[in-house]
Amino acid sequence: MSDPRVIVLTGGTGGLGTAVVKRLAGQNYRFAVTYLVPEEARLFEKEVGVGEDRLMLSRVDATNTSEVNAFMQQVAQRFGAIHIVCSLVGGWAGGRDAEETDDVRFDRMIDVNLRSAFATVRAAIPHLKKAGWGRILLIGSRAAVEAPAGQAAFNAAKAGVAALGMTVAQELDDTGITANVIMPSVIDTPATRKALPFADYIDWPTPDEIAAVIEFALSDASAVITGALIPVYGRT
Repeated sequence: MSDPRVIVLTGGTGGLGTAVVKRLAGQNYRFAVTYLVPEEARLFEKEVGVGEDRLMLSRVDATNTSEVNAFMQQVAQRFGAIHIVCSLVGGWAGGRDAEETDDVRFDRMIDVNLRSAFATVRAAIPHLKKAGWGRILLIGSRAAVEAPAGQAAFNAAKAGVAALGMTVAQELDDTGITANVIMPSVIDTPATRKALPFADYIDWPTPDEIAAVIEFALSDASAVITGALIPVYGRT
């Protein structure tokens, strides 16, 4: 058997990260996962059922460059390499037109969505280059390309994530490392249902459905796909 591939998932203890790890748990991977809420990390560890020899859980603020850099070094030291990076940290805040969006809300959307992705990618690239093969996966949003009214800060932040993925793909074009952006509509999670109680969630893509797309994007079979904005809109 070949050596396991090492996957870093920042913000990986949420619904999507849990689905990804559960989907890949039976394959030849090791997982390094960040979290902020200890209770969420405990639930994640229990649900995914991956042994301590294959799982590294670390409390990391993905918007903090120093913490992200240190985490990447710790992963490389423990597992010997980093092959795959999935930036899953994100958040939504809507209900404000651009003229009503204050700096606090705007900065929060930029930090949690774009700054976290940028810090993660920048810290990971040297390790991926050293491994000689790699996959970078970012989570954008349908809102980045359709830009619905009433959520200007979120739209702008996710558009930045999309641009980051496409840029990095070009910069790494001859390295064996691909970079792609998954573009969900609204992910069907308990938190999203709570935030949008009157929405018709029956057509939203589930974390498991998105995880299936991510599984392919991280595989050897996806080598010809890079710089793509991959729509995962569900049935809407």
